Amino acid sequence: MAETSMFENVNETKLANGVRVVTSSVPHVQSVSLGIWVGVGSRHESKPMGGASHFLEHLMFKGSEKRSALDITRAIEGKGGYLNAFTQEESTCYYARVGYDHLRSTLEVLADMVLHPRLDPTDIDKERHVILEEMMMYRDQPHHLVHEMLEAAVWPQHPLGRAIIGTESSVGTMSPEDLRRFKETKYVPANTVVAFAGRVEHAACVEHVTELMASLERGPMPRSVRFTNDTTRTKAVLDAKEIEQTHVAMGFRVFGRLDKRRHALKLLNTILGENMSSRLFQVVRERHGLAYSIHSGCHLYADSGLLTISAGLDHARAEKAVALILKEVDRFRQRPVSGSELRRAKDYVIGQLQLGLESTSNQMMWIGENLLAHGRVMDPEEAISAMQAVGVEDVRKVANTFLRKSRLSIAMVAPNGSAPKTKLLTDFVDGF
Repeated sequence: MAETSMFENVNETKLANGVRVVTSSVPHVQSVSLGIWVGVGSRHESKPMGGASHFLEHLMFKGSEKRSALDITRAIEGKGGYLNAFTQEESTCYYARVGYDHLRSTLEVLADMVLHPRLDPTDIDKERHVILEEMMMYRDQPHHLVHEMLEAAVWPQHPLGRAIIGTESSVGTMSPEDLRRFKETKYVPANTVVAFAGRVEHAACVEHVTELMASLERGPMPRSVRFTNDTTRTKAVLDAKEIEQTHVAMGFRVFGRLDKRRHALKLLNTILGENMSSRLFQVVRERHGLAYSIHSGCHLYADSGLLTISAGLDHARAEKAVALILKEVDRFRQRPVSGSELRRAKDYVIGQLQLGLESTSNQMMWIGENLLAHGRVMDPEEAISAMQAVGVEDVRKVANTFLRKSRLSIAMVAPNGSAPKTKLLTDFVDGF
């Protein structure tokens, strides 16, 4: 891969069993970020196994066949490093950041966690209760709850519409054997990527990964339930809790991450509500004072995606705020964005990308997720060129195609005793 201003040297190697190794060498830094990516997440789960990927992520930290949980954390934190993990809809990542001279020992610890977890029944029962507490914590956070409600409305009866953490029923009944079987069938070399960014040499990284993972046996690539756009959506969902604000999340179902229109959508989102210069922030918060927090975002998966808008609102003025938000969305369809507005959005997106990729952690995330999701590492300059090529008409076409009531769902969590009827939300959708 040619050198760019952001990636000095990126290399990839595929081991005989299918494990892929990717490195981004940044010789002038003193650290290295490394991650083991597995292409399995919540959308690969059946309903009874909902939350299994997240459950396994927790259990990897509870000890391996030769290390206790304390041994694992001390082995990395005791050298000034950082260790963590996350589970998404389509992937799970175990990662660390350490001084470059601790690369080999840190990789050995990460690989030991992922390849040889103890999965002790006692640990599983303890962690089960921890996860159930985590569920309750999220339910006490209306801004989190309203997004779970929105996703369930957008993708009903599909794994993308289920919470990554699972449910009390699924997490409460998963047995040690269920989790072992899930790991054995989903964690396979074909969907495993080991990514490094920082002061590294590609050949040495390949050698280390080969020593630790070359003996893994091949297995079939895990499959997920495809999403088809003819799946019906729920227009509006409502909940009431003992809270002060009304929390709203609305979403337009869009395309998957490989669609060429994704760059135009990204710029539309930036203009709509990505930052403090955005239309929603300026109109809803600055001009009308109807919200403290208002934001939009894009979430693209293999075969579907969602443009979201979320806000915390004064309940007495929530109707006015929702109407104003939808009016701003409709403005994209009524008239094109200005050339200067599009230029500022491009400068913001490109600047954020460039600033982010100065971090070895973000470089590791970029190369690991790109290789896992796209089958190749996209040069950042390629993404920048595609963004620069987006015109006013491209943004208008995306708006006219996807910002439509047939694709809109709204979720709301309102204070007890003051919640509007669900029909009111449905009327908002129908009237858009």
